Amino acid sequence: MKSTIIYKKNDHYTLKADFYGTNRKNAPVIVYIHGGGLLWGTREELTEEMVQLYTQNGFALFSIDYRLAPESKLPDILEDVQDALHWVESEGTKYFSINPERIAVMGSSAGGFLALSTGTFINKPRALVSFYGYGDISTKWATSPNKYYCQKDSVPKEIAWKLVSNHIITKGTVEERFLLYLYARQTGEWIQEVTGTNLQFNKEKLLSFSPIHNINEGYPPTLFLHGTNDMDVPYEQSVFMRAALLKKGIETKLITIPNGEHTFDKDFHHPVVQNALKQVIEFLQVHLD
Repeated sequence: MKSTIIYKKNDHYTLKADFYGTNRKNAPVIVYIHGGGLLWGTREELTEEMVQLYTQNGFALFSIDYRLAPESKLPDILEDVQDALHWVESEGTKYFSINPERIAVMGSSAGGFLALSTGTFINKPRALVSFYGYGDISTKWATSPNKYYCQKDSVPKEIAWKLVSNHIITKGTVEERFLLYLYARQTGEWIQEVTGTNLQFNKEKLLSFSPIHNINEGYPPTLFLHGTNDMDVPYEQSVFMRAALLKKGIETKLITIPNGEHTFDKDFHHPVVQNALKQVIEFLQVHLD
């Protein structure tokens, strides 16, 4: 059963989240963060199959919207994620039978990056799950033109920028915004547009936004899932982030999907995907139950 709540509101925007309950009382909570290159996406991206996977295993699910770039920049987006977690912890029990001390944050792609970023917050979740996310936005994979996207038809700048709104937006479909992302990845301007920071002039700022450079001993146990044939976010992003966590003594595991592409989990019933998702449930049970 789905309930939609407003977790943050002001004169300029309203941020919503969808709550999916479970039969369990005082249920542990998964806060889910959607992907979309930080430029598009919606809290409604979760398929019914994924929702049922978590709720039928006793986890409440809280799927959030957040402000999108380039209209808003990364500090604003991180603030929204922080505020969503705070709402679950401080307000969630007034409406739902959940345990605010047992929260995991999970995300896909850009949502995986945001999930990994929550491990650097002062108030940290109990566990993190990153589906083909990334821990470093300061290196060439993110700041240079992407070879895979450069093989596609070039998107003219004027077409890309017509897709940018003159007001804050909190959700956008792939149909509405993908050409903007494609342009940004073809030109290497993606991270500059997302952060408002130019790599050449302020690499320190990009390092401060990259979880891999901000791991401390309190970083939560983290599970990574990544396909070796990911053309959008390199598989190495999960390999490097896991290695950095191991170096700090943080419990971590990487589930490799051989020849898996970006969004491999859309092939929900594939035996390899089913096996990976089984391990996700086991990981969450260990750290939230």
